[in-house]
Amino acid sequence: MRSRLRQIIAVAVVLVLVAAAATWYVRSRPDYRHVTAYFTQSVGVYRGTEVRILGVPVGRVDAVAPRGTEVEVRMRVESDVDVPADARAVVVAPSVVSDRYVQLTPAYTGGATLADGATIPTSRTATPVELDELYESINRLAASLGPDGANATGALSDLLDTSARNLDGNGQALGDMIRDLGGASGTLANTDEDFFATIDHLQKFTAMLRANDEQVRTAEQRLASVSAFLAEDRDDLGAALHELAAALAQVRQFIADHRAAIKSNVDKLATITQVLVRQRASLAEALDTIPLAVQNVLNAYDREHQTLDGRGNLNEISMPGLPLPLPVAGGGG
Repeated sequence: MRSRLRQIIAVAVVLVLVAAAATWYVRSRPDYRHVTAYFTQSVGVYRGTEVRILGVPVGRVDAVAPRGTEVEVRMRVESDVDVPADARAVVVAPSVVSDRYVQLTPAYTGGATLADGATIPTSRTATPVELDELYESINRLAASLGPDGANATGALSDLLDTSARNLDGNGQALGDMIRDLGGASGTLANTDEDFFATIDHLQKFTAMLRANDEQVRTAEQRLASVSAFLAEDRDDLGAALHELAAALAQVRQFIADHRAAIKSNVDKLATITQVLVRQRASLAEALDTIPLAVQNVLNAYDREHQTLDGRGNLNEISMPGLPLPLPVAGGGG
């Protein structure tokens, strides 16, 4: 029994040790997500190259392999680091001779994250220009501008000589132009919304003109006719304008000579106008009754005897408190 108990205890201790080792291994081993990026070239990128975000290492390159015209770069990134789902991969060369690294950009600020096993296509990757490619480009440019290229007949030299003569003594003016151009660019940058709104309104205006092309052509023809008419009668028009100018001069002189009288008449006219405004109800009533009174006068006229016939209202004498009856059209008045 004791021997069996010792065996059970030994097995339990071994199991506890194995579980503890497995737990330590799992906890000490970092968890990664795997990402594959495709580049047009991968000079200076090898297995073990660092993967960074904002310059901070977050993983490493696991493998680099050619795939046709592209290069497949498989990377692992720490799973606790969030990467945007539409992230770009850029090969960065801090200097000419230093090791390169793969930069994932931009930094995560929110939204969907890059999943494990995601792929970044060449449309979202970039590589730096190599030094030998830069030298080759400069060499091609120099050859194109050299005696076997654009300057084969001395055209480039003539251009440089002419430019030097034109710019001689104009350094200050050229500097002022560049400074003013910078100021104009800054002004346009600060008013870009108004500038683009103006362009949008101009586009709507031109669209309206295009939609009303026939009416615009008619207006242009009529304007041309008016212009031709004025051109034919320009002598008469000039004479009329001359006479108008003379008349305006006389009016101005008349106003200057009779300023006091004109002011007095205007003041009196203002008084009369105020009276008319205050009595406008009475004037309105008079305008309503005068046509009827005139009609009554016409009806009271006796053509045969050439007299105006009328009658006395005795009720007004006997009962003065009663109102007078209104005249009736067709009556005697």
